[in-house]
Amino acid sequence: MGTRAAADGRLSLGYLSLVVPLVAIHAACVLIFFVGYSGAALAAFAGTLLAQLIGVSIGYHRLLAHRSFATSRPVQFIFALLGTLAGQNGPLWWVGHHLHHHKHADRHGDVHSPRTGVFWSHMGWLFSSRMHPVREDLVSPWARLPEMRLLQRYSYVPIFGHALVMYLIGELWRMHDPSVGVTGSQLLIWGSVLSTVCQYHLVFCIGSVCHLYGTRSFRTADDSRNNFIIGLLAFGEGWHNNHHYCPYSARLGFRWWEIDFGYMILRLLAWFGIVWDVKLPLHLRKAPVR
Repeated sequence: MGTRAAADGRLSLGYLSLVVPLVAIHAACVLIFFVGYSGAALAAFAGTLLAQLIGVSIGYHRLLAHRSFATSRPVQFIFALLGTLAGQNGPLWWVGHHLHHHKHADRHGDVHSPRTGVFWSHMGWLFSSRMHPVREDLVSPWARLPEMRLLQRYSYVPIFGHALVMYLIGELWRMHDPSVGVTGSQLLIWGSVLSTVCQYHLVFCIGSVCHLYGTRSFRTADDSRNNFIIGLLAFGEGWHNNHHYCPYSARLGFRWWEIDFGYMILRLLAWFGIVWDVKLPLHLRKAPVR
C-alpha cells in the first residue's frame, strides 16, 4: 500500500484529502465501544446504510455509469446525491474509474483486479495517488451538467451535513428524554461512521470477492463471478458475472433466485412513473425468468 503510493511520488493535497478520511473513518469505528448502542442507533445505522447502497448501486452504478434506466433530472440529482453520501468521492470520479474497470477488466490497466493482489483489488488501489484524478475522457457527458460538477467538487458536504444532522438529533433526543440513552455521539458513530465503513466493504467486495469466488453463468473475458452472499447484501451487485456479461442491464439478478433489491426498487419506481426505459438483457425480454 505505502510502497505504491510513494512510488507515484505525488502526495498532493487532493490525494491526502482522499486517503486521510478513509483511514480516519476506519479508526473511528472503535468508538462504538465507548458510545454504546440503542434502538435509535441501530435504526440510524440501517437507514444510512440503505440510503448509501441505493446511491451507489442505483445512482452511481446503474444510472450514471451504465445508463440502464432513464429518469428526470431532479431524480437523477437525488440519486447522485445519495451516492456522494456513501463517501466514495463524487459521481464523476466514481463513474470514470468504474467504466475504466469495465474497459480493462482483469487485464493490464484494470484499476482494481485481484490479479494485482487481493488487498489491492479490495481497497489498496484507493491509496495510490494515480487514482485520485477524475477520468475526464470517460465522463464528459455528465461533466457537462453543472449539478454533477457541483457534487464532484463538494462531495464532502453531504457527508459532513449528514453527520451533523445525526449528532444534533441525538443531542436533542438526549435533552428531551435522557433515560433512553441516546446521545449525539452515539448516533454520529452508528449513523455516519459505522454505516459508511460497512457500506465501503460491501461495495469493495464486488471488486475483490466477486472476481475470485462464486459461479460463472456466462463466459466473459474477465474473472467476474456471481456471489450469492454479496448479491444479497449489496443490493444485487454481487451478481457480478451477470453484470459483466450485460453491463447495460438494470437487472443484475437474472434468475428468480438471484435476489436483486436494486432492481426491485427500480420496478417500484417505474410503476409510479418516476423512472422509465428500464433496460433488460435480450433473453429476459423474450422469455420469463427462471
